[in-house]
Amino acid sequence: MTVKLSANVMKKQKMYARMFLLIGLFILTTNIFAQDQDFYIYLCFGQSNMEGQGTIEEIDRTVDSRFQLMQAIDCSNLGRMKGSWYDAIPPLCQCWSRLCPADYFGRTMVLNLPDSIKVGVINVSVGGCDIRLFDKDIYQDYDSTYTESWFLSKLEDYEWNPYQYLIDLAQLAQLDGVIKGILLHQGETNTGQAEWPSYVKKIYNDMLTDLSLEADSIPLLAGEVLYADQGGDCASMNSIIAKLPDTLPNSYVISSNDCPGQDQWHFNSEGYRELGIRYAKTMLSIMGYDTTDLEYPQTSAVDSKEAPDGNILGQNHPNPFSSTTSIKYYLPQKTKVTLEILDVSGRTIETLIDDAENIGEHTTTYDGSGLSSGTYLYRLRTSTGFTQSKKMLLVK
Repeated sequence: MTVKLSANVMKKQKMYARMFLLIGLFILTTNIFAQDQDFYIYLCFGQSNMEGQGTIEEIDRTVDSRFQLMQAIDCSNLGRMKGSWYDAIPPLCQCWSRLCPADYFGRTMVLNLPDSIKVGVINVSVGGCDIRLFDKDIYQDYDSTYTESWFLSKLEDYEWNPYQYLIDLAQLAQLDGVIKGILLHQGETNTGQAEWPSYVKKIYNDMLTDLSLEADSIPLLAGEVLYADQGGDCASMNSIIAKLPDTLPNSYVISSNDCPGQDQWHFNSEGYRELGIRYAKTMLSIMGYDTTDLEYPQTSAVDSKEAPDGNILGQNHPNPFSSTTSIKYYLPQKTKVTLEILDVSGRTIETLIDDAENIGEHTTTYDGSGLSSGTYLYRLRTSTGFTQSKKMLLVK
């Protein structure tokens, strides 16, 4: 009787084991087939500039549904829940953060990728943090860098471990799509620390290991901080950021030259839009796309359908550019227009337009392939007395 009972028990145990195995295989198979290979996911981390400090304007609220955000924390004010995907309407980081580089990175990506491709971002950033707050082995030494309540509340949102928090979200996202790259903007807090590239490399390698990713297929893009001529207090950090590719082979530095700031540490909305476009241009180039004739998202009133009240000279796109770039402007009335290209000393290199033009939006393309790399100006003058100049950067 005892032997028979044991046999029955063993039979049931085998049955349960097969049942759990089948359930496990079903779940695994379901996840594999649920993963969309055409859903490209990018992880974003850093401090306040990646968190977002730019004013969110009306032009920023219209987003292609192919650009998605995995919400990092529950935000009742936004009607979003942690771990769910939403159209990437800013803010893309915390409940009350603002415009950041990831906004116009995603917009530019979906404009230039095939219609079948979606782009998703996950943004876990902590304003004011040391880069080592994202080091999984020593983060506890840096989660009390500041004692201010605003800093501690951010850490609490990320359960006191921003790195693991990002990894957990990324693993969840891998059920839906494929991680294609990492965007970083950090450095102000580590200004002057020559070891910064090695700190980034450690975090990058940990991410690859924990997410089962290959270094050759996951580029890391790191943005520069504000330059001195933009009012940046941490401009010296750019010389250290520039050395990152020497330490981390599959990394790329994104120029912040001429991206305007709002104070000594943060870019303004225009600066974040331009910086995000540069992240995307670099990523598309890495992916093998020809970036000489990209489409760019609307970035100012000059691009919008609503006519502004006065003359507006838009920022050229792309900027920096390698050969050709587009210049847009708006005229509130018919007037004679002179549009010139100048060197930094103010000497006219070429006159693009010298004629009467009608009211409305106008676009002209400038071919700078005959010039050497450097900073140039373009100047718009009208017979009504309007004059405005902007800088552009030619990089070959």
